[in-house]
Amino acid sequence: MTRGKRIYVLDTNVLMHDPTALFRFEEHDVFLPMTVLEELDAAKKGTSEVSRNARQVSRFINELIEHGNGKHIEHGLELRLPQGIQLERGAHVGRLYFQTLDIDEPIAGKKRQLPDNLILAAIVALRERKNEGQVVLVSKDINLRIKASIYGITAEDYENDRALDDFSLLFAGHTELPKEFWERHPEVRSWSERGHTFYEVKLRKDEEWHPHEFLYLPEENDVELRVLRAHEGVATLQIVEDFRNGSHSVWGVTARNREQNFALNALMDPEVDFVTLMGTAGTGKTLLALAAGLAQTMDQQRYREIIMTRATVSVGEDIGFLPGTEEEKMTPWMGALTDNLEVLATPQEGGGWGRAATNDLLASRIKIRSLNFMRGRTFLNRYVIIDEAQNLTPKQMKTLVTRAGPGSKIVCLGNVEQIDTPYLTETTSGLTYAVDRFKGWRHSAHVTLRRGERSRLADYASEML
Repeated sequence: MTRGKRIYVLDTNVLMHDPTALFRFEEHDVFLPMTVLEELDAAKKGTSEVSRNARQVSRFINELIEHGNGKHIEHGLELRLPQGIQLERGAHVGRLYFQTLDIDEPIAGKKRQLPDNLILAAIVALRERKNEGQVVLVSKDINLRIKASIYGITAEDYENDRALDDFSLLFAGHTELPKEFWERHPEVRSWSERGHTFYEVKLRKDEEWHPHEFLYLPEENDVELRVLRAHEGVATLQIVEDFRNGSHSVWGVTARNREQNFALNALMDPEVDFVTLMGTAGTGKTLLALAAGLAQTMDQQRYREIIMTRATVSVGEDIGFLPGTEEEKMTPWMGALTDNLEVLATPQEGGGWGRAATNDLLASRIKIRSLNFMRGRTFLNRYVIIDEAQNLTPKQMKTLVTRAGPGSKIVCLGNVEQIDTPYLTETTSGLTYAVDRFKGWRHSAHVTLRRGERSRLADYASEML
């Protein structure tokens, strides 16, 4: 092995989290302890995402062994990318090594043959044999990394699955313009068409706008714009619709702040097929998405029905088995839907009878579906709301978004400060991944909601607790 080349020892949780991790270390080598292979074998049965990933890793390794044409495995297998897998990597590829020697004395004694200890013992033995290069443990388990540090083993978290390095760099969806914006763009062409006002401006070097990004000038004559397109140094802007006025409400809901108005503009636009709303608790994400869905399903007949789903990750102790049909099992997870429907399904007339009739009508057009049964489905002319999207992995997000058929719209809601899925962080969440990857597409929009509108108690608790 050449100087400067590393050997990365992968923990089981890394491969279960990202099966393509084998191929993400460029020219460096990868080492798999036998304990990792045994844990993958134990986890392969089932229909969960972890089980599917474990089976995929086994298929990758089998392809590499078959491609080796019977060569000695102890000499390493060339880490060539399988067909259909595209990754950003250099021209040089490393090799895959396996643990082929037994370990006489595991770390912490023979009576403590825990999987983590066996992995550490394999690393110690590997380091003694391969003393030319640095041996690095890659694990998403903090405790294993602590153990490795105690034994003098370099340990790192798996970071190749990050959508971006710093969460503060995530696209917010709206930008405040400088006060001298109009002075900077003296050559502005404006026109009116179908009741809307448009502007065409030449972009400066410091202006990098994305389609359906919202711009605003916080002055006395508050101007709010939306970027329709930005191409070859020229941007077309449109003045957004004002949903703050009660006469221009969406299913009885009006925007209470600038971000909510931006969100309703994106949700009500038929040219926007994918909308992501991110914000803390009480910013109105679910209420706005549901109100826009009801208005376009019941009044405008743009969609046939509303479908709601979410990742079933418990905040506390699991309450166990839930009886009933798919929709009945999902009902306890859909408290946000129930609470917001109480606000939206209150008729102006009819009393109790009118309220019951409205609830029955809305229930017939709103379907609750489980995330577990989404594979193979196609949604035609549906308005799909994915709640608690911050708990989805990038692979689960891809599975859901690719269900969209002709005429469908997908709305993802989430708060990255409330991630409950193990090993997911702000930078690796499927919601963050979707926002970053879709920001340049002309049929998608994103809005980060910052101001809470639930109550003064909720606002104070969100800030102080």
